[in-house]
Amino acid sequence: MKTSAELREQEKPPASPRANGPGRLGHARGRGPDALRGGAAGPGRVSTGELRERKMASHGPGSLTTLVRWAAALLLALGVERALALPEICTQCPGSVQNLSKVALYCKTTRELMLHARCCLNQKGTILGLDLQNCSLEDPGPNFHQAYTTVIIDLQANPLKGDLANTFHGFTQLQTLILPQDVNCPGGINAWNTITSYIDNQICQGQKNLCNNTGNPEMCPENGSCVPDGPGLLQCVCADGFHGYKCMRQGSFSLLMFFGILGSTTLSISILLWGTQRRKAKTS
Repeated sequence: MKTSAELREQEKPPASPRANGPGRLGHARGRGPDALRGGAAGPGRVSTGELRERKMASHGPGSLTTLVRWAAALLLALGVERALALPEICTQCPGSVQNLSKVALYCKTTRELMLHARCCLNQKGTILGLDLQNCSLEDPGPNFHQAYTTVIIDLQANPLKGDLANTFHGFTQLQTLILPQDVNCPGGINAWNTITSYIDNQICQGQKNLCNNTGNPEMCPENGSCVPDGPGLLQCVCADGFHGYKCMRQGSFSLLMFFGILGSTTLSISILLWGTQRRKAKTS
């Protein structure tokens, strides 16, 4: 049996440790700098370590995936824009370049060239090959001159009509031209190194430079020079410092004098017509 004094002694609460005791200080030190700043991190608080982890997580795989998606969307947009910017001649005929055509072979065997619709383009978008075979064309069309930079053109299996001699103005880089069997090569044998006829087509190969043909008579005046202008075509360009008929005038062309003469002539004719109309109005 315990006495009443012993029972009261047992009911007393245990003494709490001193606030400035070594145990308290050691416990605070054990909890690190966060405990010294504001105690333990409760449910509503975020410790410095957790902030670092969250920052690292924001630059983790999720952020990389977002960056990849943005890059893919940008490349897709650029690709669509480039596809929309194709020259009209490339989409004049539906479909794409046939895999076994000479244009496709040239494009696939030449570095940095790409096939788009009916054209073979370089990275700058310049047309180097054009395949319009089997497009039911009676003439190359108004957009044909967009392909003046081409090296190879295929026009076979088309009901082409008329003479193509003046169709290829400015096609100075053209080296291979494939035509229907019944269509002559522009410029004839004098404009090409070889002309080969087959059952279903005709191939004009190796465009000649007529300016280098010593058999031709002198076509250009003394102050002009001969410049190729396509298969079987050439033009005379005045030398620097010369202009006018047969490049006989020396010096720069005076725009001020030209427009002065043109303006004075127009004004004189207008005054003459006005006076004539006035006389007719008075007599009537």
